[in-house]
Parts: sequence; C-alpha cells; structure tokens
Amino acid sequence: MLNYKRYKRVPVVDFSERTWPGKEIEKAPAWCSVDLRDGNQALIEPMVVEEKIEMFNLLVKLGFKEIEVGFPAASQIEYDFLRQLVDRGLIPDDVQVQVLVQCREHLIDRTFEALQGIKQAVVHIYNSTSTLQRDVVFGMDKDHIRQIAVDGTKMVKERAASFDGKIVLEYSPESFTGTELDYALEVCSAVQEVWGPTKENPMIFNLPATVEMTTPNVYADQIEWMHTHFKDRETIILSVHPHNDRGTGVAATELALLAGADRVEGTLFGNGERTGNVDILTVAYNMFTQGINPELNIENIREIVDVYERCTKMDIDPRHPYAGKLVFTAFSGSHQDAINKGVKALKARNNPYWEVPYLPVDPADLGRDYEPIVRINSQSGKGGVAFVMDTFYGFKLPKGMHKEFADVVQPVAEAHGEVAPEQIMELFKGEYLSAKEPFNFIRCETSDVGETDTQAKLTFKYKGSILSSRGVGNGPIDAVRAAIEQTVGIHVKVLDYSEHALGEGSHAQAAAYIKVMDVNTGKVTHGVGVSPNITRASHRALFSGLNRLFK
Repeated sequence: MLNYKRYKRVPVVDFSERTWPGKEIEKAPAWCSVDLRDGNQALIEPMVVEEKIEMFNLLVKLGFKEIEVGFPAASQIEYDFLRQLVDRGLIPDDVQVQVLVQCREHLIDRTFEALQGIKQAVVHIYNSTSTLQRDVVFGMDKDHIRQIAVDGTKMVKERAASFDGKIVLEYSPESFTGTELDYALEVCSAVQEVWGPTKENPMIFNLPATVEMTTPNVYADQIEWMHTHFKDRETIILSVHPHNDRGTGVAATELALLAGADRVEGTLFGNGERTGNVDILTVAYNMFTQGINPELNIENIREIVDVYERCTKMDIDPRHPYAGKLVFTAFSGSHQDAINKGVKALKARNNPYWEVPYLPVDPADLGRDYEPIVRINSQSGKGGVAFVMDTFYGFKLPKGMHKEFADVVQPVAEAHGEVAPEQIMELFKGEYLSAKEPFNFIRCETSDVGETDTQAKLTFKYKGSILSSRGVGNGPIDAVRAAIEQTVGIHVKVLDYSEHALGEGSHAQAAAYIKVMDVNTGKVTHGVGVSPNITRASHRALFSGLNRLFK
C-alpha cells in the first residue's frame, strides 16, 4: 500500500484579493531561453561549444531577445562558449545574453571578465531562500540568507559601474515556492533598495518554481501576491521560471501570466532537471491557437526539432504537444470521419477561422502537413479510409462505398497493424480498378437511337471468351448493361451513379462510381472506373461492379 502519510500538503495562500481567475492572456510575455544553461546542465551529454553555438543561432532565429548562455564562472567550457559568442560577433545588437552566477566575489569577478566586449547583458544572481534549504542545506537564519542576496547585489553594482556596457540585474530567490511570501518579499525588497532600479532601467525579479510543489493556482496566488506587494512595481520586470515536477508547468506558467508576470524563462520542449523546465514552445503555440501573436518565429516546428535533437541527443516524444510525430494523427474511425467532414466544411464555407474537429491548429501553420494526419489501423473506421482516398489520391468515394471499402482494409489492418496510404491504394486498385474476371471491358461504341435512347456496340471478355453484343437503353450505362444481360444471361440493376474529375486541367482523368444490384440474389456492391473519357470511365465502373458481384 502506498505510504501516503509520509507526505504533507503544501499550504495554500490566504489571498482572497486574487484577481487572476477573471483574466485572460492578451499578449506574449518577454521570453528568455535557458536551454544553454538550465537545459544543458540536465543533459546526459552536455553540449560542446559548437553544439551550443548551433543552439544559440537557432534561438536567435526563433526570435528570442533574451538568452541565458550559461554559468561562465563555473567551468572553462562555459567561459569559452561566451567568449566565442563575443569574439565571433554572434550576438545581435537586439539580443541580451544572460549569465548566471552565485553571490560570491571571485565568481562575480570571473563572470564580468567573461562579459567583456558585450554591449548589454543580464547578470543573474541567486541564493536559496526556502525554509527547507535554510534549515538542512545552509544552516542559516533569515538574516544571513538575506545578507547573501544584499552582498551579491552590491558586488554586481560595483562592477557594473565600471563595465563598458549595460548591465541589467536579475535576482532569483531560489526555491521561491518553498519560501514564506513575506520573507521572499523582504529579501527582494532588500535587493531592490541596493540596486536602485528605475522605470527607465528596471531590474528583473525572477520567482522560480524551482521544484513544482503544488497545484498551478497556488503558484498563481504566490505570483499575484508578490506582484501587488512589490514597491515601485513599474521599476520591476516580474519573471517566472516554472519547473514541471507535477506535470503542470505549462498550466502554472499560463496562470502566472494571468497573475501579473511579465516574463517567462523556460526551454525548448521543456528540457531541464528532473521532469524539466516549462516548455516555452507549448506556451507560445497555446497562445497562437487563441489568436495571440506569440512574438516568436515558430512556424517551422520540424527545423526546431531537428536542431534540438541533434544538439541535445534527446528525442521528442511522439505525443509531445505540437511537435510529436503522432499529434496530428487520428487512429480512431470517428475522429477520422470528423476530420474529413471538418476539412471539407472549412473549404466549402470559406471560413477565415480554423475550425476542424480534433485539430485545434492547422498543421500547415507549424510547418507540418496533412500527410500524417490520418493513419489507418484496426481501430479505424470507414471515415478514415475515405479520407485517405480523398486526401492522398483524389477519389471522393460515395458514402455507400465507405463501409464497403473499409471492410476490405480492416482484415489487413488486423493482421499487420497500421496500413499506410499506399497500401490502401493498392487494395483499392485490386478491388475496383484492376479486376479482369469474369468480365473484362474491351471497347464500346455508343450512338443515339431516337430522341431518348442510346445504343451500345460492346466488345468484352466473359470468362476468357471474347463476346460482342448490342444493347439499347436510356443512356450509355443502361445500354451497356442491356448488351451484357442479353449475352450472358444475368439480371442487374443500376442503383446509383456519380462521377468527378481526378485533378484539374484538360488532361485530368475522370472517376466514375456505380452502385449495382444482382436482381436474382439482392446482392449490392460498387464499381469504380477511371479514364480520361468520362463515358469510358462509366463503362469501366459498370464492369468493375459486375466483377465484384459475380467474382
């Protein structure tokens, strides 16, 4: 039995003045990628310098204006990477690099040494403030912990005064979610007083869910409480840095934005310690699907995945939101049918808004396409098979054919699992287009007889013998039917007929569909014919139906 009594609840925030539940996200926050620091430190094989540069260039291309490039005082690789960015002129003028450093003098000195030559940078200092870490890690009281933050701020301020460029201070009360709110505010206010931010030159307070400890609404309460209690709020950029320990990092981020956050730190696809950081791409795509400009260039998810997987040696889960290989794939028959109808309705109605069941976003807007949307397996239904035939090959099967052809595909799916579109097309050809027995159409000449009737001079094979016959009917199909009946001795009735062009232009082929019944047995089936000539296509459709009736 689970020993749940070992765990105690994290207290909620007593904050009845909260306003975030009634708000909506209306614009994108400032985005800061921490892929090269928080993300990199969580890799089994951390990136080498050239891989970091490739990742940095991708982040710049995606439109990130703030990129945390590492902890240059922590290792030579981190230091060398930052110097490579500077010496090779890889940092655009409108991009701020961000460096992380603990509140220790020799580390801060080394950090400013690494920053030389950069026009603008964020120096991100931190120390843990949580009750647990104060007790078991540092063995310090509140005053000592606050003093660490104050001393670190003074050291950065002294060095920034002589730095040939602009320095923005970022301070994080690490393990914020495990810190008493009034104490977190006390520490931040002490830092604020030393740094002296202004509206024109604000500082960043980053409030991380270093460990996600409770439900997203509690994090939102914590953020709004700080948002409303900061002094001189206009001099502060309120940043959040959620992790995903409870699997709700995206939700926590979105609620934090409602609660007053201006800025989000996270990683591509949520890479990071334990279950990861918040996935910035998911948050951004979520905004996009609500008609909000995410202010990132994320219209080619495939390129992002390629660079990410190559540099991190990590694989994207096939069910990962927006990016996974299967997220725009429907196996369920009812889903496939709804997608089919939704896409058709969208085109028919010329709707300016994307509205398709089971597809909250048009895959094409993300650099994906419709090819993988519908996959056929043993759980698929008639709608999915029809959708494949229409989307991939242009055959708009009559509704009555949907189940008939799905029943052909189903045994193959049960025996072999997923059935690819090209396999479905081969089954379609075998069932409807390629059959030559017992009937095989050779040629036919039609002419008008009187004002309403048509005569057909038909040559065909029946069970290997070449036969010729004439028949008269109320149109080309009925005339051919009559010619066959009086020669072979069968009795069939045409129940339905439809046709359409396969493609566009003068060279497009025609597809004809016919529904026929054996009058003697009552058996009903469909036939399909294809030809550049619509009359010939209809004749072939009739022969196709006869072969299915009498094979």
